[in-house]
Order: sequence, then structure tokens, then C-alpha cells
Amino acid sequence: MTKPELLCPAGDLVRLKCAVDFGADAVYLAGTEFGMRTASANFTPEQLIEGVNYAHAHGVRVHVTCNTVPHPDEMERLPQFITAARDAGVDAFIVADLGTMSMVRQLAPDVDIHSSVQSGITNQYTACELYRLGAKRVVLARELSLDEIRTIRANTPPELELEAFVHGAMCVSYSGRCLLSSYMTGRDANRGDCAQPCRWSYSLMEQKRPGQYFDITETDKGTYILNANDLCMAEHIDDLVRAGVTSFKIEGRAKSHYYVAVTTNAYRGAIDAWASDPDAPLPQWVTDELSKISHRTYSTGFFYGRPENGQTYPTAGYERDYAVAAVVEGYEDGKVIASLKNKFSRGTVLDCLEPGHAPFAVPTEQLTDEAGNTVDAPNRPTMLIGIPFERAITAGSLLRMKSE
Repeated sequence: MTKPELLCPAGDLVRLKCAVDFGADAVYLAGTEFGMRTASANFTPEQLIEGVNYAHAHGVRVHVTCNTVPHPDEMERLPQFITAARDAGVDAFIVADLGTMSMVRQLAPDVDIHSSVQSGITNQYTACELYRLGAKRVVLARELSLDEIRTIRANTPPELELEAFVHGAMCVSYSGRCLLSSYMTGRDANRGDCAQPCRWSYSLMEQKRPGQYFDITETDKGTYILNANDLCMAEHIDDLVRAGVTSFKIEGRAKSHYYVAVTTNAYRGAIDAWASDPDAPLPQWVTDELSKISHRTYSTGFFYGRPENGQTYPTAGYERDYAVAAVVEGYEDGKVIASLKNKFSRGTVLDCLEPGHAPFAVPTEQLTDEAGNTVDAPNRPTMLIGIPFERAITAGSLLRMKSE
């Protein structure tokens, strides 16, 4: 079986380089318009050119999201965006709107078209029709089971690629088609500006008793009846591949570069381990890594049928166990040179995340500043510190510590 593509989020240029460095086969990103994540920094035309050049220099493809529901005035600006992205050398446009798809075919005929998850692709007939209209790939709805994906795969052209989300936040609404945010805050989720009201705490109020709020469940933390668990399919690579998924997509364009680094590295390790021996268990370090990022309780979503425990009721909060202590800049005279990001003391054992490697410990029994002086607790922002270590560590690697 063919090794699946690992497709990772790139909310800005820093995150793009992180995804590329830690093992992505492809990244997906947005310009300053037409993408479904306005909370991300996203890419100016100049940054897009730089990002594409960096990705292509490392053999990584770039997919541009153009998947909002555009209104007439936006359609007037869309041609300029498409041609600029085309000229920057992007490899694919991710689209949801049929008018946008038609425009991409006309203006960028040599760029692949991927039909977005916002299209709500839940059956083989829709997938085949989108293929007939020019889509090389369809991003499957998150509500599909593996059995349904197998049916779609068996009844669509073999040239049609199937992409599916395998990790990250899940939406309570069908394929992200949510009206709650627009109704409650005026921020349209279908135009990239979701306020995430599904993560809020809700109570019950009776019409004739205004101002009196009643808990819906018996808890003092409130009630989060719309709050979906996060998706994690790292332990099920073989099932996904056998079902016909050709691209594994990690959610998270609005998340940190640390999140991008950890998830990319972990899924790279999981996929490579599967490719080496499909029957071998998932390396334990992969599971451990995915617990070290900010996340909600994990589940397998709808892949094994309707989830019985797909929501976390007590709280909408994240689990956060680790923080970045420093970023590796280089290696000189037997010392790792790193730029400080958080305070820590001499003697702290840091956990190193290096591209292409399982995490490993870096003791800090000795610390020196830029002048070579011994320090006990470096605390100046971006201060360069030296940590004696037996080998060089790749620049860009992250040194992290357990949160208090």
C-alpha cells in the first residue's frame, strides 16, 4: 500500500517552516482573504511567495484555501487572488464554491483543485460529480465512518484522491456548516470568522423567570453541551489507509508553531513506523507527544460509527502540560546555543523535540550566557544560553519543560 500524504496546517510563515522542518509532505494555508480562518495571521502575497519557495526547496507541496462562501463583491476581487497564488507557484487550491472552482479552472488550469470539507462530501455520487467538474481531490466530511469511506473509494475513479482530517478540533455542526456564531455574535463561521459558541457554557432559563439560570446537569463547572472532543487517529493509521484515505490532514491553522511542530513530528513518526511494519504497534513516544500539546479530550470522531463519548461536558478548557523553554539556534564548542522563551532554572531537565527524532532529554546542569558566564536562572527575553551536550541539535529544535 502507498504511504499516505501528511498534510499540515500553516497559519503563517513561522508555522509553515515548522511544518516543513518537522516532516510534512504538504502544507495548507490561506491568503488574507477567502480562507476559513481569519484568526490566523495568514499570508500576504509576498509571504506566500517566500513560503512556497521554502516548501518547494524541501520537496513539500503548498495547498491554498479558497473555501469561504464568497459574495458578489468578493468575486470581483477573487481573480487577482487566484492569479497571484498561481504565479507564486502553489500546487493546489482548496475550494468549496462552484463559482470559485470554475474561476480556478479558467485562470489556473495547471493548478490542482481540491474540493473542501465545506462542500459536505458524504457519498460517492457527490465525489464523482466534483471529479467530473475538475477536482483532483475531495476532502471528505468529518462525519463519515471508515465503512462509508471504503464505499466511496470503491465507487469513485482511482485517480480521485481522498483526504480526511485525522487530528485536531471537531465542530458540532455538520461539516462546519454552523450558523450559531453568526446568529449570536454577527461573526460568520462560513466566512472564516467563527466565535466558537459551541465551546461556551450554557444554562437553562425559564421565560417567566428572567435572570435565573439553572444548570442542565449536576456539576458546578457549568454545562458544555455543544463542546466536541478533539480528534486523534494516530493509533489507527492502518485502518485509514485500508479504507482508501490518501492524505492525512491535521487541523490547526490558528494554533501555535509548537502545536504544528509536535503534531507534524508525531504523525510523521506514526506514518513512517506503519510503512516500515504495518502490523507493529504505534511507537509509545508518538502517543506521549500528542499528550504534550494543548488539546481537549481525544476521541476517534465518527470513523468507527457514531461516537458514544464524542463530547466533553464538564469544561471547554484545554489540557496543557508542556511549555517551550527555548529554541535551538546552533551548536558551538560542545554547547547547544538556544534562545530563551520561558524562565527555567539550572538543573531542569528539558525535553528536546528535534525534527526526525523521538524526543530526548537535555540536562541543564550547566548554563552560560552570551559572554560565557555561568547563570542559574536565565530570564531575559530571547537571551542566548549555552547548554553543554554531547552532540549538535538541529537548529529550530524546541526545548520544552513540564508546566507547573
